[in-house]
Amino acid sequence: MDNIESQIRSLNPHIRICSVRDPKFSRYGKLLEGYDFSEWMDTMRLTPVPEEGNLYVASAPELEHSKLTGLVQASAFGGMPIQVGYCNGRNSALNGLEYHKSSEINIAVTDLVLLLGFIGDIRDSQFDSALVQAFFIPRGAAIEMYATTLHFSPCKVSDDGFRCIVILPRGTNEPLSGPVERVTPEDTLLFMKNKWLLAHPERKALIDRGACPGIRGENIRIVHIGGEGDL
Repeated sequence: MDNIESQIRSLNPHIRICSVRDPKFSRYGKLLEGYDFSEWMDTMRLTPVPEEGNLYVASAPELEHSKLTGLVQASAFGGMPIQVGYCNGRNSALNGLEYHKSSEINIAVTDLVLLLGFIGDIRDSQFDSALVQAFFIPRGAAIEMYATTLHFSPCKVSDDGFRCIVILPRGTNEPLSGPVERVTPEDTLLFMKNKWLLAHPERKALIDRGACPGIRGENIRIVHIGGEGDL
């Protein structure tokens, strides 16, 4: 077992952290193997990690201006237009869970932890955080998360924060064009284009922006090497 992975597990006895190669991951997604993402990995080393919080860039020209974009679009997304961006930051907490009506690809530029759930466990627009499963994603691993997977920001494993490439259908996470007519209960979770979101009540900033306070239980925090779990 990787030393960093074993340290993160020992620091977090409150939650079982599985390897991304554990069979449990098959419920949420799969490893993408066969691609050479070294060009993107090199580019990402130049992207900033904020001093606090996260920086999400949905569409990054420095990543999209690569033949890798066309390759992933044609193969992993069946030719549908995609956006290639990134999420860099210092998050350590669950805070919320989102899903899309599409797969999402993440490429771990640094080691990180993902907190995942299953859409079928949402009941009356509520999700129990006790059902969250944590996975350690090692640097360089590329994963596809299925449309049925609840996820949100990665969690850092060190004081240096994390870097993660995020690939989605183009337009995802853009502001909604206007008010949405509420037809089904799920519509109360629609937060942005192709983004349905449940927030933990502790994450007031999301709720103030209209997110549904739909997560019950602990706002899980991952204790990182050299520090404590924080927001």
